[in-house]
This record gives sequence, C-alpha cells and structure tokens, in this order.
Amino acid sequence: MTQLAYPADPPASAPRRRVVIVARRDLASPDSGGSEVLVDRLASGMAARGHEVTLLCGGRTADRSYQVVRSGTDYSQFLLAPFTFRYRLPPCDVVVEVCNGLPYLAPLWARRPVVCLVNHVHTDLWSIRYPPPVSAIGRFAERVVMPKVHTDSLFLTVSRSSAADLTAVGVRPDRIRLLYNGVEPPPWQLPRSPTPLFLALGRLADYKRLDLLLALWERVRPVTGGQLVIAGDGPERARLERLAGAGVVFTGRVSEAEKHRLLCAAWLLVHPAVMEGWGIVVAEAASRGTPAVGFDVPGLRDSVLHGRTGLLATTEGRFASAWASLALHDARRVAFGREARRFAARLRWSVAVDRFADVIEEAVLRQPHLAPVMA
Repeated sequence: MTQLAYPADPPASAPRRRVVIVARRDLASPDSGGSEVLVDRLASGMAARGHEVTLLCGGRTADRSYQVVRSGTDYSQFLLAPFTFRYRLPPCDVVVEVCNGLPYLAPLWARRPVVCLVNHVHTDLWSIRYPPPVSAIGRFAERVVMPKVHTDSLFLTVSRSSAADLTAVGVRPDRIRLLYNGVEPPPWQLPRSPTPLFLALGRLADYKRLDLLLALWERVRPVTGGQLVIAGDGPERARLERLAGAGVVFTGRVSEAEKHRLLCAAWLLVHPAVMEGWGIVVAEAASRGTPAVGFDVPGLRDSVLHGRTGLLATTEGRFASAWASLALHDARRVAFGREARRFAARLRWSVAVDRFADVIEEAVLRQPHLAPVMA
C-alpha cells in the first residue's frame, strides 16, 4: 500500500444510523487482538458522531462509549447471537458481521442490510490451529458457506492482500471495500535502547510462529548480541518459555505505557507470523520510528513497505539475514525508521471511521426495500 485514497469527510447533515456490530470478542477479552482494536475504534468513532452503535459479542466485556451486549460464551454466541439480536436489541439500520473464521451468517437472521467485515481469510490457518474434522468444517464454512450467504452483502476488509483472498473464495470484486487501520500517534518519544533490543509483540498463538523466531534468534544472537523481548500472553507462552535460550525475556501482557516504552526502545520489531489481516503492531512500531522484519505474507506485505519501512523475507534464512543486517547497519536502520514514521503518520483512525461510515451508508442505500429505522 503506497497511497491512501479516501472520500472527503461526510457532510454534517449525513443521517444518523443505528448500527449493530456482531463480533466474537470485546476489547476486554484476554484473547483480544488487532480485530478487537479495529472494532473498538470504529464503534467509538461512530458513537462520537451521533450514531447509535451496539456491539454484540461473547465472553468478557467492559463499559464503552457505545452499548455492549453479551450474547453467550466464546463459542455459544454463534448459536445465541440471532436470538439475542431479535429479542434484546431494538431494530437497527445495518448489521456489521465481523467474520474472523467462523461466520455468524447474519443475512439469514438479521433481515437488515449487512456489511461483512473480514480482516483476513484463514486458508491454511485452519489446519494449523485446529485438528480434523474441525479444521475441515471451518475451512468449508469460511470458503464456501460465508460467500454464498453474503451474496447481497458488501464486504469490508483492511488490506489488498485480504481483498485478493476474498476474491479467491468467490466474492465479487465490485462488492469489496477497503478500509485501512489507523494508529494512535505516540504521546512522546522515549529513548532508543543503547544496546541491541529486538521486540516481538502480540498474542502468543501458534500462527504467530514465535517458536520459529526463537530458533532464528539462536542464529542471530551470536552476530548481534543483545536481547529479544517477547511481550504478550497466550496459549503458547509456557511452551515458548521452555524453548527459549539465552537473551530472551518474556514480559507477559503489558500496559499501554510499557508497550509504548518497548516500541520506542526496540531497534527492530520482529514479526514472524504466517499471515495477518494487516498487522496493527507493525504500524504502532512504525509510529515510533521502529522498522519491522517479517515474512512476505498476506497483510505484512501491506503494512511493511519492503526496503523502505522494513524488510520482508521469503525464507527463514533470509529472515535471519535481514534481522542481523539491519541490526548491524545503524544508518540504514535509522533511515527505515524515519520512513516508517512518515508512513504511520498517514494512518489516521478518523479517516478509517470516515470510510466505515461511507460503507454503512452505501449498504443502507443499496437495499431501499429495507426501510431505515433512523433517518
């Protein structure tokens, strides 16, 4: 992504809408990640503009500037969401179904215009994260059932990589809309570490491939020295701690203040995930002038500008070489950091909310036979 093109701000007279967002988790969930950050920023931005927004989700929730309604546990919500929507919520103008794997199939039960928000299509992740037959069922639901049920829906996604993946599973390109994640500007810049410090930040899950990162660190550490900090928590933590060698520090889940300190202090963000929808943490690092090293995979090839804001590798050996090379060449690393900061400055949440509001309005107007409840 080298250029961002968005519509101008909507006029003040734009109609207010009642929007229900159906998503798996609230930001309060210990398993929350980039998708939950995106939903929260869009929902709070729409609420601040006078729209009525409700998040319907499972698991742990917290008070927000918009309404949050719990519809069951992490898994039971896929059965309970339609009943919660019908019997506990007032009529709405549009439903936004956040499909991160298993779909809610909102067009079958909402009877309202639907926008399907997809961060990324899971493809090979199903076999990585779940055993058969669960992986086969999940892949079929996402690749076959979801596109067929959402025949009349608009699709909203966060990168060109994800848009291409949606096209590959049968979604027509004319129904796909792009919305780029924003990034919160850092409050102030803190000092860079005087000694080599490399940061991996996020949920410790299998598809993040942090076990591979630990193996590569054993090749990089003798060349660069320094420390590898792994910040975050998740189901893989105990296993990763057993695999870790010298120079590795696990922090667990960190506060926003500590995350900011680490992103400023790090020489590089190292991100070995097998795929991302976008990679919000890459943009968060970039806003602090911290380049990223990752694999040339969907999502990361959108959020990392190869050779400008970081490096993308096609093999494990090239990942290790890129990591060591940037660590040893101060001038190149600093130049990448300057370009990364300029790139991140263009990623604004206000622009993302503008785009979201435009797509909401387009979805309502595309189905005039479903009369709006707010106008």
